Amino acid sequence: MWFSDFLTRWSFYHPYKMNNNNDAGTETCSTDEQDEMVATERELAEDAQWKRIQQNTFTRWANEHLKTVNKHIGNLETDLCDGLRLITLIEVLSGKRLPKHNKRPTFRSQKLENVSVALKFLEDDESIRIVNIGEYMQY
Repeated sequence: MWFSDFLTRWSFYHPYKMNNNNDAGTETCSTDEQDEMVATERELAEDAQWKRIQQNTFTRWANEHLKTVNKHIGNLETDLCDGLRLITLIEVLSGKRLPKHNKRPTFRSQKLENVSVALKFLEDDESIRIVNIGEYMQY
C-alpha cells in the first residue's frame, strides 16, 4: 500500500511523465528509462524495508535496557532528538553518569549540545570511535 502511494507521489513530483503521451511541454521517458526508474524504485522500497527492520530491532533493544529506569522509546527520530533518552541509555549501558547536560532542553542548540555530550562521552570515556555522522551533526 505505501509503495503504491510512494509511486504515485514520486511520479507526480518527478520531472518525467510515466506515460508516453507527447503532450506539449512534457517530457517522456523511453522504455529503458522507465525500466530503470522502476528498478530504482524497487531498490528504494527494499532499502526502506531493511531500515524499518533495523529501526524496530534497535528500538526493542534500547527499550529492554531503558525499562530498568522506567523510560521508553516509541519513535527513534523524535524520542532521541533532544539527547536525553540517548544520555539515559548510555548511562544504563555504561553504568556511569555522564557530564553535565541540559535536563530540560527547549532550544535546538541545547538539544544538539546534549547529543554532543553523549557522543563525546562515548569517544573519550568509552573509547568508541564515532564515524560517518559528521554531516548529520551540523549546527
